[in-house]
Amino acid sequence: MSQLRRPKISVIGAGFVGSTCAHWAASKELGDVVLIDINGDAAKGKALDLFEASPVEGFDSRIQGGSDYALTANSDVVIITAGLPRKPGMSRDDLLATNAKIVKECAQNVAKHSPHCVLIIVSNPLDAMCHVAMSASGFPRERVIGMAGVLDGARFRSFIAEALDVSVEDVQAFVFGGHGDTMVPMPRYVTVGGIPLTQLLSKEKIEALVERTRKGGAEIVNLLKTGSAYYAPAASAVQMAESIVRDKKRYLPCAVLLKGEYGTTDLFCGVIAKLGAKGLEGIPTLELNVEEKAMFEKSAGAVKELVDAMAKLGV
Repeated sequence: MSQLRRPKISVIGAGFVGSTCAHWAASKELGDVVLIDINGDAAKGKALDLFEASPVEGFDSRIQGGSDYALTANSDVVIITAGLPRKPGMSRDDLLATNAKIVKECAQNVAKHSPHCVLIIVSNPLDAMCHVAMSASGFPRERVIGMAGVLDGARFRSFIAEALDVSVEDVQAFVFGGHGDTMVPMPRYVTVGGIPLTQLLSKEKIEALVERTRKGGAEIVNLLKTGSAYYAPAASAVQMAESIVRDKKRYLPCAVLLKGEYGTTDLFCGVIAKLGAKGLEGIPTLELNVEEKAMFEKSAGAVKELVDAMAKLGV
């Protein structure tokens, strides 16, 4: 009888986001989990701590940690969270040069040990870091995907549910564009229990929710003062990983390399994507109105500026 192999999820970066990714992945029993960090003892300690929680929570996952990328060998999905977090007064873009070098090294090491894995990028500025990871790994676009829209959409959905005093489960919403201040929440496509949002809230209230969504990350950074969000970003990355390792083929908003979709070419930008065992398995094309197209083009332009800035920096 052949022995079935459990899926393997590796997380690069054992900070708040990375360790929380490991937590969500293990608790969902997505497979065995590896936590890697430049501080190997910290990664090993957090992995051991999480493993010791498994008898209490009742999940069967082998959890390892350290600094040696050999531990990640033959991973199915690798989530890269490594990099400096934002601090008050910083934009995601301020992290560009430093995090580009970190993500490049991580992606090269991952590709060496797991040449067939799917990469999920969480490090900021996210869309630009996807370009770095793709170049450094040599992977095709199907296997380099940025976590952005799931998080931004989750924020949008939670704010809508709060405003209407309804269950978050009944709110369906998503966000397009780059993961930054130019992101494009799509209220025209939002439904609450199947009811269009425009029939439940005034235009002014919807615009206020859209603006709060755009600044959702900064709101948390300003409250924490010493770091950035980690529960929701980690949960969002793991939802993407789950769709891949379980071949669920979910439609999720993600940053993917566009090849002409929405009039954009060779640029990572947030759209709805189908995620399955092969990674990116399709991009459904939505009809955008004139205003939405203009906002998407502006957001894509902001991403291109970052990519061009990296080229000038030589990273």
